[in-house]
Amino acid sequence: MIITHRQVGLISTLLIISAGLLLLVTLVSGQATSIYAEAINTANLRAAIGTEAEIVGEIALGTRYPVIGRSELYPWLLLGDVTSAQPIGWVFEDLVTVYGDATTLPISTLTVNAAAPGVTLTPSPTVPGSTPDTAAPLATTQPQFAVFGRTNGEVNIRYKPGTDGERLAVAQAGETFEIVGYHTQVPWVQVRFAAAPNQLAWIAVDVLDIQGDIYTTRAISTTNFNTLPTLTPTSAVLGQSSVQREGTPVPVSSEFEALGNQLWNSVLDGKFDPQTSQFGALYLQDLRTGQEIMFGNNVAFSGTSLNKVAILAALFGVIINDPDAGLATHIANTMICSENIATNTLLSVTGQGDAYAGAEAVTAFLTQLGLPYTFLTAPYEIPGVTPTPPT
Repeated sequence: MIITHRQVGLISTLLIISAGLLLLVTLVSGQATSIYAEAINTANLRAAIGTEAEIVGEIALGTRYPVIGRSELYPWLLLGDVTSAQPIGWVFEDLVTVYGDATTLPISTLTVNAAAPGVTLTPSPTVPGSTPDTAAPLATTQPQFAVFGRTNGEVNIRYKPGTDGERLAVAQAGETFEIVGYHTQVPWVQVRFAAAPNQLAWIAVDVLDIQGDIYTTRAISTTNFNTLPTLTPTSAVLGQSSVQREGTPVPVSSEFEALGNQLWNSVLDGKFDPQTSQFGALYLQDLRTGQEIMFGNNVAFSGTSLNKVAILAALFGVIINDPDAGLATHIANTMICSENIATNTLLSVTGQGDAYAGAEAVTAFLTQLGLPYTFLTAPYEIPGVTPTPPT
């Protein structure tokens, strides 16, 4: 298959349209002024600031709560009810994802009643037919530590106590750490952590199920950690593509690298965290020079609508005349609505009446572009409508 100027022009136009739509969504969402918080996994709500305060409820991933206040001295946020915005409790900041600038919130020292009238925690929405993610039972023996903590979710391990401390790693639910000290001013404990330069790290108390008495460990009151060994800078996760090709890889120019970094920063600004169990990928190629930048090329995505760009490009490689009104409508529905019935119609046209042959043609087109790991094996699934596979 020969890639025509018409196809390259279509790809460029579609990518520009996609970027414009992404910018539009960003601008619209940026008009919101409210500040919200959502649990990273689960988090306790307390009547007042501090882990010694009474637990008045629990929040979970899937519901965003309005943030109506903050502590002046400690990383605690006051959450409001999702409907009335009445205060429902305090949450430790490291346990939630904050949407908005928390530094603009008013200072508060409010104590929340355990059973405030009219205040109800909204349960996390459940997708019909979905199965909640639950951690498998741990088949481990009791740790041989006098005092230890077991993580009750995905937890940040930091070099210093506090959410401003450098993150060393992310622990998964059920991991166990020996506790060797506690901070007297903030609710953090010091744990043994071999990956740290000094073999020590910090974890927030509220994200651990603690066994033993932390007050039998070393009390630490200092707030000056400038004498700690310097951390080795984390290597960049965004780099030149490792996809194998014929010939010598094309060096990445400084301008193309800057574009890749700008796109990657946009991904990070969208709350993607590569150190957690989230997964994602980014691939950028200059079709004229062959320069490539990637992240996450070990992740396979199923049923992505990004392939519809290739479907449209392959379609224009087989049609000779301008599309008639019917075909133009299917093209529009594929581009604007990402509609699967319309997309399968385009695959049928590309495959001369066979949607599966069209999928093969699109895969061949992607391979010719140098994208052998992006492919279609079948038309898009539509219950009761999906074409029958060939025998």
